[in-house]
Amino acid sequence: MVLALALVLVASVLLGIALGPTSVPLPDTVRYLGAALTGGSIRADEVTAYSIVWDVRAPRVLLAVVVGGGLSMVGTATQAMVRNALADPYVLGISSGASVGACLVAVFGMFAALGVYALSVAAFGGALAAATLVFVAARSAAGLTPLRLVLTGIAMAYAFQAVTSLLVFLSPRGDAARTILYWTLGGLGTANWTSLPVATGVTAVAFVLLWRSSRSLDVLSMGDETSASLGVDSTAFRRRLFVLTAAVTGVLVAVSGVIGFVGLIMPHLVRMLVGSGHRRVLVVAPLVGGVFLVWVDLLCRVIVAPLELPIGVVTALVGVPVFITLMRRRGYLFGGR
Repeated sequence: MVLALALVLVASVLLGIALGPTSVPLPDTVRYLGAALTGGSIRADEVTAYSIVWDVRAPRVLLAVVVGGGLSMVGTATQAMVRNALADPYVLGISSGASVGACLVAVFGMFAALGVYALSVAAFGGALAAATLVFVAARSAAGLTPLRLVLTGIAMAYAFQAVTSLLVFLSPRGDAARTILYWTLGGLGTANWTSLPVATGVTAVAFVLLWRSSRSLDVLSMGDETSASLGVDSTAFRRRLFVLTAAVTGVLVAVSGVIGFVGLIMPHLVRMLVGSGHRRVLVVAPLVGGVFLVWVDLLCRVIVAPLELPIGVVTALVGVPVFITLMRRRGYLFGGR
């Protein structure tokens, strides 16, 4: 299954780069990619097509793979961390905090000295600030319990959403609301070769750490008492998971905006295919999530061309009926069938 999904992912990436409002023949796309990677030459009349393939679409499609895979992976870990089938990477209020940071840039022009990176840096800073507040507020004498973590995250999310709405309301710029709305619905239009390595590196490190902890994730999803009896310190492990998922979510939100339902739906679909063992789920979920987001991004680019739909709109339209169908399946539970 992993080999088949890897091949599907490679094919999806090539098609995602070749297709769009201005399509490039697949053989030419492969040739341009080869020329860029090996330092080969192209004809003078191919410069425009080459620029579309390498400078515009390649980083965008690859970022879709990283974001889709990262959200699916972090969603799997979050659901185990809080033992809640409805949890996703954004349930802890991190995305709402990132929205406040992005709003400060769009409305008041803060961090303008950072140029094109101002929005991403501010969003990442807002995400880390939100994660810190949630962590501090959720701690108690009993440790970092799942219920307190979820409730605190939801409460903080409402608070950050209120702050975002207030900033937009007080904005002296008339186009601020549109900018913030588009960003909160997610998009990969700003993808470039500079932002891709950071997101890829953070996601790769997180994957290695989570996969090595797959047995502990299995134990944690059974409950704190079971974890203690099997030698897993649930409080300490949950604290490490929280820091890791918050950091990855903050980085992904900073480069793509808020893309919902990927981290919620993909883990459930994968558990139906391979079971509830995290050693398998953590390998398959990123591949499925990457393939899914590549095709969603392609659909957003072509469905109303030359305009572009926010990715969050399509993921919600696809995710809601899929999730309802999953929940209506007789015998479906958090860990699988």
